[in-house]
Amino acid sequence: MTVPTASAAIEIATVGQALDSVADRLRAAGLDGARRDSRLLLAAALALDPAAILARPERTLTKAEQDRIAALIARRARGEPVSRILGRREFWSLDFAVTADTLDPRPDSETLVGAVLACLPDRAAPLDILDLGTGTGCLLLALLSELPAARGLGIDTCPRALAVARSNARRLGLAARAAFAADSWGRALSGTWQVIVSNPPYIRDQDIPALAPEVAGFDPYLALAGGPDGLAAYRDLIPESARLLAPDGWLALEIGQDQQDAVEDLLTRNGLRPEARIGDLAGIDRCLLARAGKGA
Repeated sequence: MTVPTASAAIEIATVGQALDSVADRLRAAGLDGARRDSRLLLAAALALDPAAILARPERTLTKAEQDRIAALIARRARGEPVSRILGRREFWSLDFAVTADTLDPRPDSETLVGAVLACLPDRAAPLDILDLGTGTGCLLLALLSELPAARGLGIDTCPRALAVARSNARRLGLAARAAFAADSWGRALSGTWQVIVSNPPYIRDQDIPALAPEVAGFDPYLALAGGPDGLAAYRDLIPESARLLAPDGWLALEIGQDQQDAVEDLLTRNGLRPEARIGDLAGIDRCLLARAGKGA
């Protein structure tokens, strides 16, 4: 595979030619979504809205612009995700900043947001939401954007991730209803929450090197590593969730493929009642819902 370098100038004159050339280079690097990625990267290099890339294909490029495009394409061709290059990711139609200290939010995690909302008969109710391992704050902030009277707390062990989450809350206009604090799976917390959500690390440690380069090479290791069986984080957070969940509350957990039975067993052992398995876009069980009360 030939990977373009930052110094390799793109020998084309217009935006339209650049879009075709960049897409061809990314396809040659074996990357999916080459046309979409090329449009986003060109827009970033030229400080334009992505729609403007298609609207003005005849726009002439300067040598400096060609060099900026080449530098971004070199990073993408080496496997760096577009979200990492741009420093942002869309999640639940909201724009989130991402850094090297945060897990990159992905569409499959929107399954959890949708599942929680479907459980709530009154979206105007004054709910308290707890997000265990908040990262960018995407789960908590997506829910707050849909629940105007809700307030939330996101916890994480990484101070730098918490700074990103706070920044995202401010940019999205949700800072007045979102707080963030350092803690490990709620151990230092008291009180109860009507909704508890978490996307914990659930990849088996030995499987991480075989993940897609965009994941293994750029997501924080601790946000992926779930121990030898992928269940270490669940063993820590489920007992705390059972303690902190309001009697009429909902617990929503993201899970990895084929972890349904093991995680439901942990829920039941800790006095929680598994309620539903929710599939992601590919039909794979991605979210488990549970309530207080002895499981079957």
